[in-house]
Amino acid sequence: MSVTPTAQAAQAAPAASAAPATRVAAYAAPAAGAPLERTTIVRRPVGEHDVLIDIKYSGICHSDIHQVRDGWGEGIYPMVPGHEIAGVVSEVGAAVTRFSVGDRVGVGCFVDSCRRCEYCLRGQEQYCVEGMTGTYNALDRDGEPTYGGYSTHLVVDEKYTVRIPDGLSLDVAAPLLCAGITLYSPLRHWQAGPGKKVAVVGLGGLGHIGVKIAHALGAEVTVLSQTLRKKEDALKLGATHFHATGDGAAFEELAGRFDLVLSTVSAPLGLDAYLGLLKVDGALVNVGAPEEQVSLNLFSVITGRKTLAGSMIGGVAETQEMLDFCAEHGLGAEIELIRADQINEAYERVLASDVRYRFVIDASTI
Repeated sequence: MSVTPTAQAAQAAPAASAAPATRVAAYAAPAAGAPLERTTIVRRPVGEHDVLIDIKYSGICHSDIHQVRDGWGEGIYPMVPGHEIAGVVSEVGAAVTRFSVGDRVGVGCFVDSCRRCEYCLRGQEQYCVEGMTGTYNALDRDGEPTYGGYSTHLVVDEKYTVRIPDGLSLDVAAPLLCAGITLYSPLRHWQAGPGKKVAVVGLGGLGHIGVKIAHALGAEVTVLSQTLRKKEDALKLGATHFHATGDGAAFEELAGRFDLVLSTVSAPLGLDAYLGLLKVDGALVNVGAPEEQVSLNLFSVITGRKTLAGSMIGGVAETQEMLDFCAEHGLGAEIELIRADQINEAYERVLASDVRYRFVIDASTI
């Protein structure tokens, strides 16, 4: 998802301090599909515009599993995953103006972009024309691999760092840096709010936060899941309705009902069936990313002038907006806190849908 930096981008890189690079503890996958193991990695010196973050918590995202197992291809190994990072600033570069030592901060899915294309200038760095630099599994401007949040420390440019409001505990805030913004951005873009009917497909690490945010925005929220197993949870999180889709009857009952359907699942969907749930001018937005291809009958969008769309995280400014919104409304992720030596077990449990609803690593155990 990132590209080798251009010469111009390299010239824009923050100057390194005289301090040496630092080795820190981390958990990494040494090869595609291999179990993660404890190791050490090198963090660059703190440059003029950098902050050094003492990582406190790092969420486990399903995309971590996809990338560790090379499900999306082009993996860089050894790979240190983690792009839901919450911590405290422990050092700042000489030119840093936005943060001070002791500030509570977060880092999401990217740590750089070209900074000059139309999308970067709009604050939509995730759609950077040259490709954003992923927090991990990417090449930084110096050509070195980026390593993510399954580690004790991170050095990052202040421009790609956000402030975590005091109203949010760091552990429940960590998953918001990916899962939270992944749902907040499309809900805002497609104007979820009072008078709108929103369906969330899947009640997992993404979906449960989507329910909370959509409800806080004032929308009427329905959860669609394969079984009724999570119905009680969904209603507690803010859903008004819950329907099981396993037997197919729900698609007839709910036909033409929703303004917006958000798919959070990472398995291929029957797109035609879900498009049938939309009103005229409704949108089916995919934020889950299955490894397999999906098929579509174009009459499913032609009839009803419907939109089939996707959405990818959000820019730095929108991520800060999301965190402030969540703090204002008392929204955090529902988490299970784990030790670092439980990461491999947690991966298997995520694949088995055996987590309610986000694993978060206590970085003090790395």
